[in-house]
Amino acid sequence: MAGHSKWANIQHRKKAQDSKRGKVFTKFIREITVASRIGGSDLDSNPRLRLAVDKGLSANMSKDTIERAIKRGAGELEGVEYEEIRYEGYGPAGTALIVDCLTDNRNRTVSEVRHAFSKHNGNMGTSGSVAYLFTKLGVFNYESGVDEDRLMEAALEFGADDIVSEENGSMEVICQADIFLDVQTALNAAELSPSFAEIAMRASTMAEVSEKDTEKLMNLIDALEELDDVQNVYSNAEFPDGLLENLG
Repeated sequence: MAGHSKWANIQHRKKAQDSKRGKVFTKFIREITVASRIGGSDLDSNPRLRLAVDKGLSANMSKDTIERAIKRGAGELEGVEYEEIRYEGYGPAGTALIVDCLTDNRNRTVSEVRHAFSKHNGNMGTSGSVAYLFTKLGVFNYESGVDEDRLMEAALEFGADDIVSEENGSMEVICQADIFLDVQTALNAAELSPSFAEIAMRASTMAEVSEKDTEKLMNLIDALEELDDVQNVYSNAEFPDGLLENLG
């Protein structure tokens, strides 16, 4: 059940990069607004909204800002209407990329995403060209020091599909996306709250990236993530151990 995570390398870098970006609040506000519009303003019955609010709070977003975003999404306040768009494409070394966006101007967004791909050795693909490689999953991260036996027993009892351990002692619990909120609630109740939790797209087939291509691919991913309309970028790249920290 437990093994080494191929995602830890890029994930740790992504957290560090996110913390540097001043646009992170804007991304959270958009996600909260759309989640509220689609699933309603009740946190207990809307897993997507609960996750978005949790991320906002963890980034020190004020409760007033969060409440306004929820009300805009629910139609209680006037605001910009955002739509969800997913783009797919290829990066250096044949890596697959999924780019999830929230936008109020589809033409602007596709133009900016296409430009980022073409500028950084990538190519836009058609809808469905790489999506079949990815699965939406719930992911819970734990820092080193967590009781491994207790976490494994609890996670499996609550419906997790896999538990992954790292050499540094950190751990990752993975579950199906549709039970994310149930697993999160159960883990918190068992006093096993994760340091980070998200619903993410994970690839079933990884593509090994050479040291030479790593920097090229990360330049593309960074360029996409810097776009205002881009919420998340997912890749099936498997990077050389430790290399991303040097690019951080």
